[in-house]
Amino acid sequence: MNMYLRLLIVAFRAWRRGRTSALGPGRIPFRVRPTDLDPLGHVNNGVYFTLFDLGRIDLMLRSGLYRRFNQAGWFAVVSAETGTFRKELKPFRRFELETRVLGWDERHLYYEHRVLSGGRLATSAVIQIRFLSRSGERIEPQRVIDLLDETAERPELPSWVADWGKASFEHAKAAEQAVRDHVG
Repeated sequence: MNMYLRLLIVAFRAWRRGRTSALGPGRIPFRVRPTDLDPLGHVNNGVYFTLFDLGRIDLMLRSGLYRRFNQAGWFAVVSAETGTFRKELKPFRRFELETRVLGWDERHLYYEHRVLSGGRLATSAVIQIRFLSRSGERIEPQRVIDLLDETAERPELPSWVADWGKASFEHAKAAEQAVRDHVG
């Protein structure tokens, strides 16, 4: 329930805050709520990834991309994600979520999320996104970018992100094989 309330607030504020580039950066201020905490009294690692969803939704809403997705019958799904946790966030602490597109390849779009508190990096993550149509067709990221009115200059995908994407794919293949070997 906590995240549904935050989703409504983010959507309402996105409408009031005006347009931004689909590539970002987008920034959203937050405050740590008691429902964000784990038994150790700091933000639970899973909560961060839910907040990252809100960052991408905000960016898509404010850029007009979300509306165009719906018109085209497309949607985005997370296919891989990784995060690094540097500084804990305690109850009621203010922080800012920054979201931007790192780049894309022929199959995926890559977002970076940063959680900043007191001018310091608390958490960062890279999220690999895949686009699909309601009929199951895979949509290349360039087709998504082409939906925009703006001329989006394609950022150079960092080599470490491309390497991470490949490693994530190899991990998924190995995990599938291990399941088949175990079941078979």
